[in-house]
Amino acid sequence: MNIADRIQSLRKMKGISQEELADKIGVSRQAVSKWENEQSIPDLDKVIIMSEYFGVTTDYMLKGIEPSKQLGNKNFNTGQILYIASTAFLAIGLLCAFGGWYSEQSAESIWGSMIIQVVGVVAYFIGKLISQSKAPFIINWLNIIIALFMPISLIVTFFFKRGVAPYPTDIYSGFAFAVVYIIMILLSFFALKKRSK
Repeated sequence: MNIADRIQSLRKMKGISQEELADKIGVSRQAVSKWENEQSIPDLDKVIIMSEYFGVTTDYMLKGIEPSKQLGNKNFNTGQILYIASTAFLAIGLLCAFGGWYSEQSAESIWGSMIIQVVGVVAYFIGKLISQSKAPFIINWLNIIIALFMPISLIVTFFFKRGVAPYPTDIYSGFAFAVVYIIMILLSFFALKKRSK
């Protein structure tokens, strides 16, 4: 692996575009593209800035020599675990809300589930704070989809005066929910795609 490959690999691990990297180190996007395509090499001052930004040594940037332990990798792994845990907590909270509502048919039965989902949201933001990388696209999208399910359902069932439930309880509210939910899924997908470019 040469310096071009290392720059590209570190940039992708960080989850940023060439343009974002260029902004961080004060060069044009074309300069970063030329570095990654082996058309030129970065100046030493840019190598130093990149090594600090990526949390690696200049030896690693220039020669590929890895230190025995990198704190950045530990934070990266912990952050990724928290991102995945956030999605799991959101999904578990949603499933618990379904089960609680099905057995008791009361709004009080879903409070515990909502607390589980709040734990998922907190885990996501802690991961964002301690991790040097962005959450993967799929994690962000799943979190949005799962987090929107219950609020959209509650609003739709309330609007149709069918009570308050974490999921649609009849054909009319079910159809309205499906339309609104699919629109929100598509909007969130395209918004995240646009933001990640």
